[in-house]
Amino acid sequence: MSEHVAVSKVTAQTAEYSSALPKLLTFTLALAVGPISAYFLSEKFLWSGNSTYAAITAIVAANLVLVGYIITSMNEDNQTPVVTSQEKTESRKTR
Repeated sequence: MSEHVAVSKVTAQTAEYSSALPKLLTFTLALAVGPISAYFLSEKFLWSGNSTYAAITAIVAANLVLVGYIITSMNEDNQTPVVTSQEKTESRKTR
């Protein structure tokens, strides 16, 4: 019976961590593409060739991605898992 409980805990942890991987990959891609594209697009279209302002724009874009990741991570940590009544009764039975 304890093996069943251990397997269910591992399965629950795997489900919890599997939602973090797509978020991490999304923000990694955004951090790789966002500031570079912000630099070149703002240099050409917004600042008319001024590379200093374009670099500042890229820095702001990178910081926005990082702040977005931090906020998303904090919101994910604050979410409490919902335990159904069936899971409660199963945990009581294993005690």
